[in-house]
Amino acid sequence: MAKKLRVGILFGGRSGEHEVSLLSAASILKAIDRKKFEVFPIGISKQGHWLTGGAAQALLEGTSAESSGLVLSASSQAAPVGTVDALVPDAAALNAIQTASASSASSGKPFDVVFPVLHGTFGEDGTIQGLFELADIAYVGSGVLGSSAGMDKDVMKRLFAQAGLPIVKHITVLRSAWETSPRKTISSVEAELTYPLFVKPANLGSSVGISKAHDRKELGPAIALAARYDRKIVIEQGVTGSGKSGKAKKARELEVAVLGNDDPKASVVGEIVPGKEFYDYEAKYLSDGSIPIIPAKLTREESKRIREMAVQAFRACDLAGLARVDFLMEPDGKRRIYLNEVNTLPGFTSISMYPKLWQASDLSYSDLITRLIELGLERHKDRARTTFSYDVPDQKESK
Repeated sequence: MAKKLRVGILFGGRSGEHEVSLLSAASILKAIDRKKFEVFPIGISKQGHWLTGGAAQALLEGTSAESSGLVLSASSQAAPVGTVDALVPDAAALNAIQTASASSASSGKPFDVVFPVLHGTFGEDGTIQGLFELADIAYVGSGVLGSSAGMDKDVMKRLFAQAGLPIVKHITVLRSAWETSPRKTISSVEAELTYPLFVKPANLGSSVGISKAHDRKELGPAIALAARYDRKIVIEQGVTGSGKSGKAKKARELEVAVLGNDDPKASVVGEIVPGKEFYDYEAKYLSDGSIPIIPAKLTREESKRIREMAVQAFRACDLAGLARVDFLMEPDGKRRIYLNEVNTLPGFTSISMYPKLWQASDLSYSDLITRLIELGLERHKDRARTTFSYDVPDQKESK
């Protein structure tokens, strides 16, 4: 029997998407092929503590290590508490990722690969990816650059524009400018864009901190909300249209799942019909009103074009492993398509759009997890071919 690969599933984190991460990780742990993989959960609490064993399981089940009275070590080694290991995010974190296990943090057996299921800040933005690179650990998903670009909506849109991809009209304002001169900021926004507007933190996902502003009265509070989550606020002009009656209609929200490294492939196109005015956090995770339509009702040419654009967006941001690429389509007769954003670590429950899109493309949830692990190992193997040092020729020998 082939040796099982040791896989660390990393979840939780300090971002506003902590709870979403727990849901994704629980689904992966349930569906991952245990015949191929030996799996070890690693949690990060909202306070930034690294947890393994029973503490990680408690976090996954919604019980924080702190509220359980567990002792958190401030030393450079993991501190076993019975069958529970708790770590603080100090210099030992590099070693901790490699040596954590469900029974003991001193097993000394490194992971073959880590699957970071950390949505949002500190997990999806290149931060944890940099840690893996320093530790020379294989991991699932995009690298430091791709993760950073895929998180920052301002930088992302610049890359899309450079690649010639169609994007909605938008501007970026800084929190400092808003706080210094809110009236001037609002005037500058209104000079460039027309309502309705979508106001977003540049660096966050799952629609956290996003608002739709229909007029000036709503714009100020929307900017203030977004500013709570990031120093950069992206403000986009809404994509709208009108039906035969002349009544304004919302844009269609289309999504494509992309899978691969240097040769990425796109899934079928799906559509989300939000149960609310737009697909916000509540509509995504807390209500049953949103309706997924897979495949989306599009012409063959529209579907082909959207899938091609999804791959182009993936490459424009130098992504790897996985990404969900989101689009907006005008609801009127013009049906113009705009690239909205990429998500380098989309929601990953069994009912999330990313796995559902691949299921509709004949790749099951369990097989998708296996393929992502394979892609992470492939990328790590390819990176090992790169030389990171230079041996200066001996001057005497060169003479």
